[in-house]
Amino acid sequence: MDQMYSAQRKVWASRGEEHEAGTKEFIELLKTLEAELGDKPYFGGDRFGYVDIGLIRFYTMFPAYDKFGNLSIESECPKLIAWGNKCLQRESVAESLPESDKVTIFISEFRKISMVDK
Repeated sequence: MDQMYSAQRKVWASRGEEHEAGTKEFIELLKTLEAELGDKPYFGGDRFGYVDIGLIRFYTMFPAYDKFGNLSIESECPKLIAWGNKCLQRESVAESLPESDKVTIFISEFRKISMVDK
């Protein structure tokens, strides 16, 4: 998880070479996760498990990563997007996560405050 936090922060909280390196690192991490998911509905196989619980919180941030990382997670990792959509069909998951647009607004404000967007 530390690698995930580090890479995702570079996507939306840095510029220049660090930003580009972070975006590349982040996509590589997502591709590794997608390979581990394979054709299973969840990382736990047929059951929603611990890995799913740990990772789903990143899913609502994907639109912000797309926007500020200038990338498309859906085109890079379509199985991961399908997994996230499946997870959101679970009422407990859908009710516990923030809305993606609110996350994107929050990150946009953070970028302004931290002077990433000048």
